[in-house]
Amino acid sequence: MKRYLNFPLVKGEASRQAHADLPEGTYEREMSKEGFFGPAAFFYHRNPPTGWSDFDGPLAPRAFDLTQINEAPNSLWSAPVVLHNKATEIRLWRLADAMTALDRNGDGDQILFVHRGIGDFFCDFGHLVIGQGDYVVIPRGTMWRIVSTEPMQILAVEATNSSYTLPDKGLLGPHAIFDPAVMDTPEIDDAFRAQQGDTETRVAVKKRGAVSWMTYPFNPLDAVGWHGELSVARLNVRDIRPIMSHRYHVPPSAHTTFLADRFVICTFAPRPFETDPKALKVPFFHNNDDYDEVLFYHDGDFFSRDNIHPGMMTLHPCGFTHGPHPKALTRMFEQPKPMTDEYAVMIDTRDPLEIGEAASAVEWTGYKDSWKTKS
Repeated sequence: MKRYLNFPLVKGEASRQAHADLPEGTYEREMSKEGFFGPAAFFYHRNPPTGWSDFDGPLAPRAFDLTQINEAPNSLWSAPVVLHNKATEIRLWRLADAMTALDRNGDGDQILFVHRGIGDFFCDFGHLVIGQGDYVVIPRGTMWRIVSTEPMQILAVEATNSSYTLPDKGLLGPHAIFDPAVMDTPEIDDAFRAQQGDTETRVAVKKRGAVSWMTYPFNPLDAVGWHGELSVARLNVRDIRPIMSHRYHVPPSAHTTFLADRFVICTFAPRPFETDPKALKVPFFHNNDDYDEVLFYHDGDFFSRDNIHPGMMTLHPCGFTHGPHPKALTRMFEQPKPMTDEYAVMIDTRDPLEIGEAASAVEWTGYKDSWKTKS
């Protein structure tokens, strides 16, 4: 267990409550350990901490318009890798038709987040219909394929050499944010039985980053039943009931959906704005000193960012201060509507992420300048 030096002090003109009661005319910046889980300090600045006039070097924030990636391979393993490190591999996959082979990941658990489209998901465990806003959690070693009934866009996040688990919800209890009972599992139904048979079937198995092919004279998704504690599971973002406080802007860690060994996946879903007149109503400025932060914008109106549309992705590398754009700062304490209207997937990684060629090719190079105040 880590033991940090903790000094619960107040110096100078400062608030005694994080994210509320800011000294007049100031901007709050949080510096913390372990993301938002460790000890923290809160500074009250006269100027926005992102008010740079220039920003050069590898720490610059990045943005990618993934809607411009047009490759549509039949297998996930041929989809372009947009970000990666030793703990995860993030791909953007467009699937236009039925997969002609089965995929199987031997490197780690897989999450498919369905950004657009609808399809039938067949796997060792049975059949699920999947569609927009679904997380599909696939245990390592599962054979599966998708028959798309509408063209699909999927964000795929691999937990390399790791497993996905649910977060400990502490005092909130296990049914907060989402009750595990809202998660669906596959069924051995008529659709699953109908796809079985003696059709020659190939399986693309990814292990240590390389793909091997196994060929069967039959469809190996031929189970007549199963039992156990391990299964594919589906969770839709509309079943997530985010934690909020009317007097305090809760940190992103409160929106954690899945955990892996070296990263977390969080979901931002619509929620009421804080109603306390002295509480922040926009994300607070914070130092990103322990994690790289990735946001994939799924749907809605992204109130803290300008010029962002669904299907874009931002990367804020570990080591610089970031926060809301200038237009959002004008609404720090007052919002024109009662609640947010956005869905986004956040991936916080403990290890630095590398940028894939496909992402580099669709980068919005002006993103680092979007914090500049327009004159």
